[in-house]
Amino acid sequence: MSDFIIDNVDIYDGSGGKPVMGSVAVSGDRITAVGQVSSTIPVETRIDGEGLALAPGIIDSHTHFDAQVTWDPMVTPSPEHGVTTALIGNCGFTIAPCRPADRELTMQNLVRVEGMSLEALRAGINWEFESFDDYLALIERQGVGPNIAAFVGHSSVRTYVMGSDAPLRSATVAEVKSMRRLVAAAMDAGAVGFATSTSPAHNGADGNPMPSRLAEHSELEALVGVLGDKERGAFMLTKGGPTPVPFLETLAADTGRPVVVAALLHNSTDPDAVFNDLEAITAAQGRGHAMWGQVSACPLSTEFTLLAPYPFEALTAWKPAMQAASPKQFRDLLSDASFRDAIRNELKQPAAVRLFNGEWGKLQVLEVAQTKHRHYEGQSVALLAKAARVDPLDFMFDLALSEELETTFLSVLLNSDESAVARLLTHEYSTVALSDAGAHLTFFCDAGFGLHLMGHWVRDRQIMPLTEAIRRLTSHPAEIFDIRDRGRIEVGAFADLLLFDPETVGRGPSRRVWDLPAEQRRLTTDPLGVHGVWVNGTRIVNVDGVVSIDSLPGRVLREF
Repeated sequence: MSDFIIDNVDIYDGSGGKPVMGSVAVSGDRITAVGQVSSTIPVETRIDGEGLALAPGIIDSHTHFDAQVTWDPMVTPSPEHGVTTALIGNCGFTIAPCRPADRELTMQNLVRVEGMSLEALRAGINWEFESFDDYLALIERQGVGPNIAAFVGHSSVRTYVMGSDAPLRSATVAEVKSMRRLVAAAMDAGAVGFATSTSPAHNGADGNPMPSRLAEHSELEALVGVLGDKERGAFMLTKGGPTPVPFLETLAADTGRPVVVAALLHNSTDPDAVFNDLEAITAAQGRGHAMWGQVSACPLSTEFTLLAPYPFEALTAWKPAMQAASPKQFRDLLSDASFRDAIRNELKQPAAVRLFNGEWGKLQVLEVAQTKHRHYEGQSVALLAKAARVDPLDFMFDLALSEELETTFLSVLLNSDESAVARLLTHEYSTVALSDAGAHLTFFCDAGFGLHLMGHWVRDRQIMPLTEAIRRLTSHPAEIFDIRDRGRIEVGAFADLLLFDPETVGRGPSRRVWDLPAEQRRLTTDPLGVHGVWVNGTRIVNVDGVVSIDSLPGRVLREF
């Protein structure tokens, strides 16, 4: 007997092939029949899918749910947006392994690099672990809504071995050997791979670089080499200047393991840089070295205040502000003409990986703190500064200072040129990801990236067939990361499924909610056109949202 059958539905099996009208039967956690399923088969539940499409569940390969999953096993709001498997630990910003003495430092790093609330982290994280294996075991004990696969993270490994020195200096030979042992133990425990970052935008506590940014090439070679020794796992890196694609190709060549390069976003002030990286990745693939570039279907926009000015933190000239000893010193810096001039001068210089590039027309006043400034809301800083006959940076800083830095700004940082983004999304060696779900919670919410791809880019812009979009969200990441029996609708595969309406699928506008631990706020967004989501054969979402279930169906994936 089947547990349920979805009838009369367009089946997109994840392969990229043409859809077929038919039925899908599920027993337990597996798909048992696809296509023409006899109406006489005994079944507990039949679901009429007329007018709808059925696809494999979305695999979100770039999330940061490492902390959130310990207090929110459903990792809200990703499952509502069709995500049935989430990869955590990207960029190496993990919370395991972690010594008890390093917990506060780990949380303070996440506050800056991932835009998380320190109050929420302190109140929410369940620290009943130290090793990476302990961490996976904790998640398994608590249960998870979607499936979870975890990278072992470079910055956490570095901090475990080097403590407070991790963001300050190179590692010794002995320390690298200790790190290798930790990475090897994590791979044995079931890590999906090893992740790191060399991006200048990634800074931690006290304005120091995240620990991984201090690694020399020899350290990276040693740690990524563990994947080659184990003959499994992927290397994921958010790329900065010290690690160009040709160097990363040597790691792919030496280890025989896939290298996934993030974050390939289009910068309108340096428009060729991202395509040069993709050309280098294409050349590497031509030489037999598996490399992929992570791209995003969403414009990178962020809400922020100058109390947490993530878009500015990659600027060298901003570093004194990150190291300010007191709120007064910070405000004095913002008022200082030489500090402002240093920022202006740096913004005049092109940079391929910088978040904010002085495009003041793409930065607007979203919300003011004082009623007398209400007429500024919704207007660009460029236009407001022009009307006031002042420099845009001066207008922004002066407004924020006059409101005790509580002014909220909205900036479109990268991926704003849709013709360029279409080229990224359709590139042969790109992989669609970069939701960053679980991070930057007060800045943006791209958990619905997959629905946005199918709605905006497929239905509205028609840059690719729906079959190809579904493949890129399902079987393609499953193949890159060697996630077995997922990402396809076929007999024997796990029943991770997404039922949706192609005519209405998409994501709603961002809105604020106050549901984090310690009643802290985050941005969320609502799915459009989603009629059902199943994880391992259990329905967790219906047309009205998340459903109440007795036990969470997701699994911690440990075999790749």
